[in-house]
Amino acid sequence: MASWTAEAPGVVERLLKENAPEVRSLARFLSRRNPALVLAAARGRGGLAALYAKHLLEARLLWPVLPLALPLFALYGARPKAPFPSLLLAYDLAGEGAGAEELVRAYRGEGALTLAFVGREESPLAGAAEAVLPLHLGGAEGAGFLAGLAATAQLAAHLLEEPRLREALPALPEAMARALEGEEGLEVGEGLFVLGPGFAYPVALEAALRLKEAGLRAEGVAALEELFPAGLPLLVLVGRDGVLAGLIPALEGLKARG
Repeated sequence: MASWTAEAPGVVERLLKENAPEVRSLARFLSRRNPALVLAAARGRGGLAALYAKHLLEARLLWPVLPLALPLFALYGARPKAPFPSLLLAYDLAGEGAGAEELVRAYRGEGALTLAFVGREESPLAGAAEAVLPLHLGGAEGAGFLAGLAATAQLAAHLLEEPRLREALPALPEAMARALEGEEGLEVGEGLFVLGPGFAYPVALEAALRLKEAGLRAEGVAALEELFPAGLPLLVLVGRDGVLAGLIPALEGLKARG
């Protein structure tokens, strides 16, 4: 894990630079033709990146986002009808998107703008989609999830009229590197909960998945009400977006109860 985490800041820096022209072009097009519906298709960890896209686009752009059930399409050929215009976001972070390309082709044939985020440029999704944003992993496939989030945030930043996110993104790689310098050990014991309210929820799910892959007991949750059984350690992931201020009193109450 240490190898890809060390490479993640460089991956994000590279994709933000290399994808900037295409992202600006896509943002100009979508600003002229706001989608009536955004569809999201993914497998594996790409599903968590798609969940982040849903949270970000719905909260900041007020665009409705519908995650698609790929198994239903594979088994029954079932896919929801999409209004015009629609946008389909497809994620293949590290070769996990097999089978989604047929779904992408179907929606593209009906006039939806199809955009693929791919960890490998030879991904079948890259050939099926109308537009492609490579994640520029450079072999660091473990960083695919973080790269998928950064690429999604970059697109959203250029769609927003308010410039704060767009202005903050160039500092992201350095902030990631500083976070790694301050890395400390985490005492897990019997297991732990990873709390990620709001935009941090997909990150909490990914963190819990990584801990499970290391043989530990972990669960990602979106709200304190989901903590059960009580008494397990709690790792809180929260951004500086106003959520933290409302969460602190509840966390202090938990701490007081031991």
